[in-house]
Amino acid sequence: MILHKLAGKKADHGFEPNGDKDMLTPLQGGLRLAPPDVVVEHRLDGCMVLRSPHAVGPTARTPSDWLLRWAAEAPQRIFLAERNGTGWRSLSYGDALAQVRRVGQGLLDRGLGPDAPLMILSDNSIDHALLMFGAMHVGVPVVPVSPAYSLLSRDHAKLRQICELVRPALVHTSDPIRYRAALAAIGHVSVGAAELMARPVTAEVDAANARITSQTLAKVLFTSGSTGAPKGVINTHGMLTTNQQQSRQVWPFLDDEPPVVVDWLPWNHTFGGNYNLNMVLSNGGTLYIDGGKPTPELIETTVRNLREIAPTMYFNVPRGFDLLLPFLEQDAALCRHFFSRCAFVFYAGAALPQNLWTRFQALAQRERGSDFALVSAWGSTETAPLCAALHFAVEGTGVIGLPVPGCEIKLLPNAGKLEARVRGPHVTPGYYRREDLTSQAFDEEGYYCMGDAIRFVDPQQPQRGLIFDGRVAEDFKLRSGTWVHVGALRVQLLAVCDPLVQDAVITGHDRDEIGALLFLNPGTTRDLDPAERQRRIAGGLTRLAGNNAGSSSFRIARALVLDEPPQVDAGEVTDKGYINQRAVLQARAAEVLKLHEPQPGDAVIYPA
Repeated sequence: MILHKLAGKKADHGFEPNGDKDMLTPLQGGLRLAPPDVVVEHRLDGCMVLRSPHAVGPTARTPSDWLLRWAAEAPQRIFLAERNGTGWRSLSYGDALAQVRRVGQGLLDRGLGPDAPLMILSDNSIDHALLMFGAMHVGVPVVPVSPAYSLLSRDHAKLRQICELVRPALVHTSDPIRYRAALAAIGHVSVGAAELMARPVTAEVDAANARITSQTLAKVLFTSGSTGAPKGVINTHGMLTTNQQQSRQVWPFLDDEPPVVVDWLPWNHTFGGNYNLNMVLSNGGTLYIDGGKPTPELIETTVRNLREIAPTMYFNVPRGFDLLLPFLEQDAALCRHFFSRCAFVFYAGAALPQNLWTRFQALAQRERGSDFALVSAWGSTETAPLCAALHFAVEGTGVIGLPVPGCEIKLLPNAGKLEARVRGPHVTPGYYRREDLTSQAFDEEGYYCMGDAIRFVDPQQPQRGLIFDGRVAEDFKLRSGTWVHVGALRVQLLAVCDPLVQDAVITGHDRDEIGALLFLNPGTTRDLDPAERQRRIAGGLTRLAGNNAGSSSFRIARALVLDEPPQVDAGEVTDKGYINQRAVLQARAAEVLKLHEPQPGDAVIYPA
């Protein structure tokens, strides 16, 4: 094997030492960021293993240790806040700890424990947080389930499957009336936070907390099903605490001041519930719970909150940025307020189209100058989630950075791409009560098989970072044998059809041409004449072909607009707005046939 250690260079990345040999900062000052260091191991079988040269520092035993720390050091500081009429209901660190301990007592009194979980059916809320941290504080596994499975589903099939697997000892809902049908479907009644906090705390709570180790089960998070049916991912206390330590080592500015975050990302997903919420807690920050969503109907709720609260950090998915950007561009006061303290903006969940990256950077540069970072990262529910993070300057979207300390990324050649597998203390030990799935998920060396492809920004300079290269399972071949790389093509398509197309699914498996099923952006197409809409989309397809002249794998020959938005029951879309390519192709098989007919109808759009 051959080992190379590659460190960041001032000339390439705009960084210089700040006096600490282990830390670099942007040249113009501002955020403290780790240097872009990576060790690359080349194996004789053609595989590569990437890792940070830095070890993971000391980690907390459990997220409860963070709450105990900040309740002691800053008891009056606001931990969580949520809308209450025209104002905010807030919860301090001191009160949070007191109520978490009371919740823990209530759960123990009802017989909950390591093998008797708590299931939560709720949007993000203070009560949701109290029950979640109360359960983890006494070693009770918590199972937060997507509200969509309860409120948007017609048959509650996924909810019933999850309940049958988990066998919860107790179920909590934010609103028993709204969740009435869901509760009936699983045969449970809802227990509220007030009921659980009715009795005084005993020494039993502290004893239960003392028994927690890094291997204790903290959560079961169900995957969104982007590559199949939802699976219950084991999240241990050590996974959660290790991931936050990894984060602080690549973004050391997190230690400089308590973060203030306005966030909607759901806690039943790893991005919102593991990364964002725990990042605020571990660093003694404040989280304002945003009741908005990245939809045309709810984006103004987010905008209202951002008019009142200026975050120091902001997290969103690409669809959220797509909907938020017009408000920032058209309202100078909102934009000024948003960037007044915000020097760090983070996108994940899907690739950010370059046009959105450029527009957002333009606003940030106008308001903040160079003191700003627009970054991304890479991981999954199975990895708590952070595996790779961007912590150095780049010139465009798509770069996911380098392995965080303690994470090894193995890259294997696969169908013209590099398939990624990961190993480290932040990786799940497996799937809840599914040993069959667990055995399939890891290779012979214990690396978790992510199913993602990754490529280097520059293979000759690995320190310049990695780029997400799509899901291996989504790519397909045309009849000619040409591989179609779905993820990269989808991002390009959205860019050339901006702002008309909100999302797209690529078609053409075992066919002669590539096609696309299009979900339109209702905010920009509702009042648009259908003929004009087709003309503009056709122009976008033409631009796409021109951008990829000579490459048949990046030319879309035909497209079809879908009349219905993606459906939750069919698994076509997740809570984060991520489109499930496989599920859409299965549910819309008739539309795929219509699109690829030898003599299609007038609804099919061709390049101009």
